[in-house]
Amino acid sequence: MVLTKNAIRDLYRERAGAYDISANLYYLIGFREARFRKQAISRLGIKEGDTVVEIGCGTGLNFRYVMPHIGTTGKLVGVDLTDSMLEKARQRVVSNDWQNVDLVNADASQYAFPANTNAVYSTFALTLIPEFEDVIANAARALTPGGRLVILDLKQPERWPLWAVKIGVLLTRPFGVSLDLAVRKPWIAMEKYFANVTVQELYGGFAYIAVGEK
Repeated sequence: MVLTKNAIRDLYRERAGAYDISANLYYLIGFREARFRKQAISRLGIKEGDTVVEIGCGTGLNFRYVMPHIGTTGKLVGVDLTDSMLEKARQRVVSNDWQNVDLVNADASQYAFPANTNAVYSTFALTLIPEFEDVIANAARALTPGGRLVILDLKQPERWPLWAVKIGVLLTRPFGVSLDLAVRKPWIAMEKYFANVTVQELYGGFAYIAVGEK
């Protein structure tokens, strides 16, 4: 069953304290989450001075991969629905003395992107948002020419038998994943708003990186 926004918020409030540790447990089944995150960030094509927005930033696990690219003159905005996750992100920002990171507690579908945004990305979050296409459309409107939207997320692999898919869903259910989410296909929605969209399958097709260039 697909969780409501309130249920997602409550779930991640409960998981905030141990989120970073629990996310890394997927390495036990060969799911190289950190490597996939790095791959996604590398596809943004960002450089020093750029303005970058992360949708569903959570505890800020991706920030360390972005900051070396944008330097001290760039800006990173982390948007998340859950206050407890953002508090963990805030602690991460303070501990690293990042002066150019803004954190926004907001529903991503209602978020107003900064004008002249150079890149937008989301990792393991966008499919949980019912209005994911609205987020994609708003991001496309805000991006500068040549700007990119990069999505790293889970999908139902076409080549897996149903029993294997159900096991994958069971393992990721603690993060709000359900088989009902398979009907949400952000990589297809991206084709309405971006001239060039490429999709790279990961982990046998259970995850993907989609890149759209303005």
